Amino acid sequence: MKYFRLFIISCIISITSHAGAGDAPDNMQIFLLIGQSNMAGRGPVEPIDQVTNPRIFMLTKDKQWVPSKDPVHFDKPVAGVGLCSEFARQLVAANPNIKVGLIPCAVGGTSLEQWKPNGNLYDNAIARTREAMKHGTLAGILWHQGESDSKSENVAAYGERFAAMIEQLRKDLQAEKVPVIMGELGQFKPTFKEFNAALPAVSRRVPLCALVTSEDLKDKGDKTHFDSASQRIFGKRYAEAFLKLKAQTPADKSK
Repeated sequence: MKYFRLFIISCIISITSHAGAGDAPDNMQIFLLIGQSNMAGRGPVEPIDQVTNPRIFMLTKDKQWVPSKDPVHFDKPVAGVGLCSEFARQLVAANPNIKVGLIPCAVGGTSLEQWKPNGNLYDNAIARTREAMKHGTLAGILWHQGESDSKSENVAAYGERFAAMIEQLRKDLQAEKVPVIMGELGQFKPTFKEFNAALPAVSRRVPLCALVTSEDLKDKGDKTHFDSASQRIFGKRYAEAFLKLKAQTPADKSK
């Protein structure tokens, strides 16, 4: 009897340990989230940000799929509300037949140089995306970064470096036709003005890329990070830009 009880317990443990993988949703539209703190999100988490949706999931730090809620990112203890949650809500509202999976990979305070191919951040994003793609198709890449590169000496070369990074990222993920959505830095900080002015040209260097305005968005009091309400607006704008770009993108008949 003793050994029978031990056998039953071991079976329960085994079933429980595999429940997460078995429950992972399939056929998701997956989105890679990369960049620095405003992609990771620093807005205070409010009750609305804790409401889950049965068709929206996020990949945890240990690569498990769970119902998505803020904070989606885990880069730093101050991670909070970002743009990705409202982005996902807009997509499932627009199409009742899809499930959305979010891959949080953004890290606060990072420069474009730190995101170059074969670097730790880049390699981590590739590994997590490949794991995520076991349960769906990479549908888009969301990028927000630039606060660390907003000094004049970095702006001129930003477009060439960003385009090269995205080109390699698409190749490594076999996703050459996956849309890229990027956004302006907060217009509430004068020192970001030069960087934002350069972004239209940056986005034009990248095929299938759309730029989202940060007009009228507010900071949370630190002149750097968007507040929670602004992140939700930003997420809606990212979704609108993605859906518009997707509608203009020819279907890949090779798949």
